[in-house]
Amino acid sequence: MSLELFGRIHKELSITGHACYETVLAISELVNRKVQIVRLHWQASALLKRIDEVTGALGQQIVAQVSERLLDRPLLDSGVGMIEETLTEAIANVQQLRTSLVGVDTQIRDLKLEVIHQDLLALQRDLTLRSGGIERLIVTRGAAAAHEPLSALPYSPSAHVATVLRGPFLLAPTNDLLLRPGDIVILIGAQAELDKLTAWFTGQRSRTPSLTRSA
Repeated sequence: MSLELFGRIHKELSITGHACYETVLAISELVNRKVQIVRLHWQASALLKRIDEVTGALGQQIVAQVSERLLDRPLLDSGVGMIEETLTEAIANVQQLRTSLVGVDTQIRDLKLEVIHQDLLALQRDLTLRSGGIERLIVTRGAAAAHEPLSALPYSPSAHVATVLRGPFLLAPTNDLLLRPGDIVILIGAQAELDKLTAWFTGQRSRTPSLTRSA
């Protein structure tokens, strides 16, 4: 009996130690991503500052040349050629800096998506442990929800509308919000209640698993 008890304790400690290691590793990866995002933001800021410096210097040179002409000083062909050369060089520099800025912005966006993905996975695990879920439903034409306010949503004790996405807008789920076909509704709550509400938004029963069940 004692050996069996020690064996169970050893197994529990091993599982706990492994879970702690996984947690520490996940936190380290998250912190590393956040540090990378901060560094990339700093790099993007430096690129924007450099673009401002290039355009500012170009503007000063053009103003100086125009001022000489307004003062009835002859503008030599060499001066015109110098302005054109400076303008061409400035345009090339700005284009190169903008290309670098687009690359940095892409890296920032990818890292943020990774962070969001990890947060969603954690949320999915938390909801799954409590028999909950998240549903992304599109209001279809002809569904009961189309052209109806959110206040007409069938009562549910444990399912709620988190937000409504309409085009580029994130709408607050107020009772007087009139739903339109094509609106994306984000529901959160008990999975059984979410399944009951699916037909009201889509006009048909849910055929695809929820986000939590697909995790």
